[in-house]
Amino acid sequence: MSDSSPLRAIAQMFRLTGWVSFWTQLVLGVVSGGILLFAILSQRTGNTSSNNPGTGFGVFLALSGLIALGVSIYLAFRYTRLGKQLESSNPSNRPRKIETIQVVRFGLIVNLVGMLLTLMGAEAIVGTLLSKSLTMPQFGAGVYTQVDPSRVIQSLDIFVVQANTNTVLAHFAGLVGSIWLLNRITKP
Repeated sequence: MSDSSPLRAIAQMFRLTGWVSFWTQLVLGVVSGGILLFAILSQRTGNTSSNNPGTGFGVFLALSGLIALGVSIYLAFRYTRLGKQLESSNPSNRPRKIETIQVVRFGLIVNLVGMLLTLMGAEAIVGTLLSKSLTMPQFGAGVYTQVDPSRVIQSLDIFVVQANTNTVLAHFAGLVGSIWLLNRITKP
């Protein structure tokens, strides 16, 4: 990374990719976090049934995926700072290539683990929704008054699925950015 023109191009790539990844993940993460917080608070205030798939192990995994997303958002911001350091006129202020690669690889690992946790949470939540849909009675005359509310799929249940989908998409954006950067800096 001694030639200034390729170094400048890599630095600009780090900054641009970092900012795009940062904002994409931040927006999707805030939306997902808000939805999950709303689902948890709704459960605690008694607005939903106790058998809501927005609780339990599925939400724990979804929240774990959001925590990993927080780390990924930080790393995306760090990419922007690395880009700025790479543009430094003083070579001793620039990070070494191996250090830069390690940061990007760590970003890949964080996003893969976060995506795994979030997908496992989605599986648990969707499994609960499937169970509810299969155990719902067929509606006919007089059945509406006999339905157990804990067995009805509610709109909040679908919101929780949407939150997980947003988190997976955010991790995917982080993966794309990290893979792009890793490809660019390891090019011969």
